[in-house]
Amino acid sequence: MEQVTNPRPARGPASGAVSRNTAVVTAQMTAIDVASSSGYNKNGRTGPEQLNKRSLDYVLRSGLAGGLAGCAAKTVVAPLDRVKILFQASNPQFAKYTGSWFGLVSAIRDINRHEGARGLFKGHSATLLRIFPYAAIKFLAYEQIRAVIIPSRDKETPFRRLISGSLAGITSVFFTYPLELIRVRLAFETKRSSRSSFTDIFRQIYRERVSPPSVPSASKPSASTTAIGTAEVSSAVNKVVPSSGLANFYRGFAPTLIGMLPYAGMSFLTHDTVGDWLRSPELSQYTTIPGSESQSKKGSHRVQLTAAAELFSGALAGLVSQTSSYPLEVLRRRMQVGGVVGDGHRLGIAETARTIWLERGFRGFWVGLTIGYVKVIPMVATSFFVYERMKWTLGI
Repeated sequence: MEQVTNPRPARGPASGAVSRNTAVVTAQMTAIDVASSSGYNKNGRTGPEQLNKRSLDYVLRSGLAGGLAGCAAKTVVAPLDRVKILFQASNPQFAKYTGSWFGLVSAIRDINRHEGARGLFKGHSATLLRIFPYAAIKFLAYEQIRAVIIPSRDKETPFRRLISGSLAGITSVFFTYPLELIRVRLAFETKRSSRSSFTDIFRQIYRERVSPPSVPSASKPSASTTAIGTAEVSSAVNKVVPSSGLANFYRGFAPTLIGMLPYAGMSFLTHDTVGDWLRSPELSQYTTIPGSESQSKKGSHRVQLTAAAELFSGALAGLVSQTSSYPLEVLRRRMQVGGVVGDGHRLGIAETARTIWLERGFRGFWVGLTIGYVKVIPMVATSFFVYERMKWTLGI
């Protein structure tokens, strides 16, 4: 009876050729995996197996991931956001709390005492209504603009990343700015007796009108000259300011656009740069999830950072972006509440900056920055963490 035995592998020339072929195939597959993790093949272009970023499926998935990331981030820091707006806009009832960490705690305690826990989230419904499309458009625009500006790996430079992030931020804020203004107005209110609704604030902003500039008293013009001058000024104001009042929803829009250049640009640049550093061979064994590049059911090949590493990169991104754009953010807040403080006339950038300088000097442009740091670390970290995990889950 013959015995069936397992043949021993041959060790001749044929075996050596097979081994070499196997090694070549393995090396090629490794190179493909590395290129896929960054979205490029060996020629520096998106391979046929990669997702088409221009497809409707990708647009919907990336928009959903970005919107949910924004909502999660804003919910985490909603109380701090309310207090920061009150400080930045120099609300008279909370001016005494600015300038110290104890002031932050006291302000939160004051809001909770007079308005309850719901007061800490005042304006949050408007925030969520604004932040979902804002974050969705921002992340979606970044992916689309990045695909155009950085079509291949050899063109991926810090400057191109900065421009991609800046353009994405400008795109998103243009479409959602009116909702941001309504949110700020809701958060700025501190009425004890009544609370304005979303509709009330909308009507209030819509009906606001620009006050004509006053005639200097030193010149002492005649009554007829005053009447003619006032008529001319009123006519000029009516030509500049639309009678519909829609322009009121873009108070502070100019410094927002200017501030978005460093904010969004530095945010994406820092996050992507730190992410690349954490994925380097020296750190990847401590900062990445083993096998994550092949675990996605949808075919995503990007290696995922651990929760701690992803939160760390997001926190640094928020810290850098907040510091680079904070003075412009203060200008924007003061311009946004211009209709409910002072004489109600619309302030320009230069006039607003002059007012802040006269009130507090150089420090006035950094009011609330400590709260900004406390807020921005969990907010941006949560935003990027949820976005990356949602992309992984959705396979994009």
